[in-house]
Amino acid sequence: MPTILTCAVTGTFPTRQHNPALPVTPEEIADACLGAAKAGAAICHIHVREPSTGLPSMKLEYYREVVRRIRESRSDLIINLTTGAGGRYVPSDDDPAKAAPATTLTTPEARIAHVIELKPEICTLDLNTMWFGGGAVINSPRSIAIMAEAIYAAGVKPEMEVFDTGDIVLANELVANGTLKTPGFFQLCMGLKYGMPPTPEMMAMAKSMLPANSVWSGFGPGPHAFKMLAQAYSLGGNCRIGMEDTVHIARGEPAPSNAALVEKAVRIIKELGGRPATPSEARAMLGLAG
Repeated sequence: MPTILTCAVTGTFPTRQHNPALPVTPEEIADACLGAAKAGAAICHIHVREPSTGLPSMKLEYYREVVRRIRESRSDLIINLTTGAGGRYVPSDDDPAKAAPATTLTTPEARIAHVIELKPEICTLDLNTMWFGGGAVINSPRSIAIMAEAIYAAGVKPEMEVFDTGDIVLANELVANGTLKTPGFFQLCMGLKYGMPPTPEMMAMAKSMLPANSVWSGFGPGPHAFKMLAQAYSLGGNCRIGMEDTVHIARGEPAPSNAALVEKAVRIIKELGGRPATPSEARAMLGLAG
């Protein structure tokens, strides 16, 4: 069985101060996706940013341009759009009941508007509620259910992002009550602060807790990125890499591009005895219509 390799090209936290090669504009993000696809990625996971500042954005026009550029290229890359934006609450210091300016928390409908219009093959669906990146990420079961129903209705497959064991407990409950369909596609997000530690034991445990017949992938951030990639492969899972996860291709060496990170990931997978899945093989493995 080949290994599905996802490239997460920009995310929200890295900046060009961390690595000047980070893609920021819609054109750069689309080009990064196409470069990653040529290097061996079957899926690209996409956030967008404000071109003038590099800050995270939810603007539909940016998503629209990225998706248009990829589709017009005739690449068979699988597009995976994030729905994580809009889930952060930062309490004010003087009155925690009031949101500080950095809060992005919004309605579940607003968080998936770009998915409903653009209809990628995959979009993420975060199951975590945790303190993360200076704020509380809030994904209530009610919001998850609203988003899941609309995602399925749009013909899109959700990739469930789980950051801790409680998220997987919630996933099993949502499968049992019919909110989530099976077989599901899960991303084990290892090593984010206050979440699951990036260890072989923890990844193996998380895998064992997933709903039956799940397809899964795993990653780790920063110095754990390639170690967790190898661990995910070794446990029979799929893999993720990209500048969202690490801006370095080796210790102290900035990655020249997302494609270079993918090329290294492909080498690791091959050296461990595997091979990366083509987009058509990934579609078959994930039960996508394409």
